[in-house]
Amino acid sequence: MERNGGPEVLGLADRPDPEPGEGQLLVEVAAAGVNYRDVYERVGGGYGSAPPAVVGVEGAGVVRAVGAGVGDFSPGDRVAWTNGPGSYAELVLVNARAAVPVPDDVDDETAAAALLQGMTAHYLCISTYAVQADDWVVVHAAAGGVGLLLTQMVKLRGGNVLGTTSTDDKAALAREAGADEVARYEEFVARAKELTGGKGVPAVYDGVGKTTFDDSLESLRTRGVMALYGQASGPVPPVETRLLSGKGLFLTRPSLVHYTLTRDELLWRATDVLDWIRDGKLTIRIGGRYPLAEAARAHEDLQARRTTGKLLLLPR
Repeated sequence: MERNGGPEVLGLADRPDPEPGEGQLLVEVAAAGVNYRDVYERVGGGYGSAPPAVVGVEGAGVVRAVGAGVGDFSPGDRVAWTNGPGSYAELVLVNARAAVPVPDDVDDETAAAALLQGMTAHYLCISTYAVQADDWVVVHAAAGGVGLLLTQMVKLRGGNVLGTTSTDDKAALAREAGADEVARYEEFVARAKELTGGKGVPAVYDGVGKTTFDDSLESLRTRGVMALYGQASGPVPPVETRLLSGKGLFLTRPSLVHYTLTRDELLWRATDVLDWIRDGKLTIRIGGRYPLAEAARAHEDLQARRTTGKLLLLPR
């Protein structure tokens, strides 16, 4: 992108091949993940790099060269990453400390589709609010990339999922992923209270933002946790703390960077996600594959909510 703006600012361009510096890997990208944070980066306002810049942070591919001081990886290794600036590209420089080895029995597309959203789901239900057996929790946009994975992980922990979706087709996908109940956005508060005997749920995982925020708070029980991890419908206006005081609610605005502060934590979350995929406990739904040149169309489809699961850009 040469400037911030709508999807039309994304265009294909040739640039010189990068050279790995100290602690870096030069990776040939097999697949790049498309995420809502990329939309925020494109629009501007604090995410990612200022233009001109190459968009995207997630992908998987093959190491082609290593910089000085890299001891854990060699050319030919397969890796995935979630914070490699400029991932919408054929070649990308990745900090070796941020790279994750990809097991032989997990393909590149699956690795690229799983890592960022999989680790997001992991920290949400294991660390932000640790789901307990028989808990009812609300998962917004349950047919989206994070929603499908989060639903499956909550079920792995013995919890129950009330998923929200906007269409019957998306509701079917949420149920296929394990959602116990599915409701439209205008109905979920009443359903959450019905399922919990009027008490409310212990946690809401909300990546939608502006249009769901107030109802999400309403659906919580006393001392419930509101995990606002995204803002697909727009940013939430400033919040009066009195909205939390009535039930002693907890409000957090987490992101993956807060939950991968060390390499050990990164590898713990990534290894869990990739192992669950390999063991058949976690299913990855790739909702769309686009040539790299059609990144703008991928963004249009994502913002219009025409997609389910994960979107990928394929450089080759």
